Amino acid sequence: MNHGDHGGHDMPMPKEPMCAMQMLWNTQIIDTCIVFPGWHIHSKAAFVFSFLVIVALGVFYEYLRAFSRNVDLRIAAALAKSGKGKSRIILGGSRSGSGRSTPEEDSDEAGLLSGRTLRPAVTGAPVPLTLRILRAVLYGATVFLSFFLMLVFMTYNAYLILAVVAGAAIGHFVFNSHIDLDAVSANGKGMACH
Repeated sequence: MNHGDHGGHDMPMPKEPMCAMQMLWNTQIIDTCIVFPGWHIHSKAAFVFSFLVIVALGVFYEYLRAFSRNVDLRIAAALAKSGKGKSRIILGGSRSGSGRSTPEEDSDEAGLLSGRTLRPAVTGAPVPLTLRILRAVLYGATVFLSFFLMLVFMTYNAYLILAVVAGAAIGHFVFNSHIDLDAVSANGKGMACH
């Protein structure tokens, strides 16, 4: 007698809960996945924790923006103080021997047809390499975080959208307590990805 053979009696294995991918506005809590399958919500407590993490990411995004602006202001002040802050205008593209541009060089096709590349005019003070690297890292981190929050927004989950907006609002309130009147009147900034 063979008791090891169950002859076709397969025991169904319990399936692991799947991420629910919603492409419409929703308020689902359980089985919501945030950005990656590893961030899978299995309980209400995990959802509340995730909500708070997303709020914190929104606050951190606003901190990074304010910190980047502060770094730029400090770099500008240091360059101005050292005398290296003189703005220069560097014109791109190639010019004719007389120093004046020709109509062919000014056309949009000049770079494509001639094989030359036309560079736009560059204005401002040159920034030392180490500070350029710092600015680039800060900018990259800010862009990464803004797109990450956009992906959270694209879960279409009303609670997670609220978390992104609440984090951005709280961060803006905390890190933008002062306003530069000249900058605001020169270029009003509305809603933007970054």
